Amino acid sequence: MSAIPDTVGFAVMTVSDTRDAKTDKTGPWLREQITAEGHAIIDHAIVADDIKAIQAQCRAWIAEPAIHAVIATGGTGLTGRDVTPEALRPLFDKEMDGFSAVFHQISYHSVGVSTIQSRAVAGIAGGTYLFAIPGSSGGCRDAWNHVLRHEFDRTHSPCNLVELIPRLTER
Repeated sequence: MSAIPDTVGFAVMTVSDTRDAKTDKTGPWLREQITAEGHAIIDHAIVADDIKAIQAQCRAWIAEPAIHAVIATGGTGLTGRDVTPEALRPLFDKEMDGFSAVFHQISYHSVGVSTIQSRAVAGIAGGTYLFAIPGSSGGCRDAWNHVLRHEFDRTHSPCNLVELIPRLTER
């Protein structure tokens, strides 16, 4: 069994047909927050709202041993172009239902019943955590500040996602 990593490696994907490096706000904010917590940004990309493009980028990151978690921001809404959950779910070995449940509890306090418009999901694929969170600044902040930041803190008790990394691919 491998050891618990000292630094968690992340990849951040902004899913959007309209944002570019100059107009993307959530991707850079999320990368800043991740590094402020002592983690590493291994890669980042802006990917079109396209199932095959999202899956191709995720597969490349899943194959990269230095990447322990992928956070995709955007594409979790209800419009026809919002396809991030549809792209990620087929990749999952296991879905993390609790992430969506907790995210919606947190989001309810921010936006009330409008939280039903988000399809935030999470799972594990090939030993890598995959998260699809909203592309809105508020939704992204709720997901990171109130859920993910704590679960990727190796000192968080009673348990955290970091301590599970070496065991995600065990049989």
